[in-house]
Amino acid sequence: MDVKAPKALLKAQKLANLLDTAIKLPFIPIKFGLDSLVGLIPGAGDALMLFVSLRIVWLGKSLGMPKALIAQMVKNSAIDFGLGFVPFVGDIVDIFYKANQKNVRIMERWWISENKANVDAATQEKLAQWERENS
Repeated sequence: MDVKAPKALLKAQKLANLLDTAIKLPFIPIKFGLDSLVGLIPGAGDALMLFVSLRIVWLGKSLGMPKALIAQMVKNSAIDFGLGFVPFVGDIVDIFYKANQKNVRIMERWWISENKANVDAATQEKLAQWERENS
């Protein structure tokens, strides 16, 4: 048995990493992404990043996530968007808020809870295979 995350979840993970954590500066333990950089463009940058952030929400919806979780994801994206309108301080806070990462974590937790039995069975199968190979 092989359990793999759906393509929509994998796409959301890649997009969230690009938007929130793709860039690491040397000697600074903080990662940031395109959301923080493009968000520096007043108004238009934040609007563009909201549009991209909502792509992650749409991917969650395409997986059949419950409306309450989709609403939480939209709320996270809206907070991130709203922070961008506060000059300077909003741009700094945006580096730490990482709404896209939060939304992907919501998707991951939901997917794991929906597929727990299959994930557990696959884990047990892999463990048994490892034990056979290493005994």
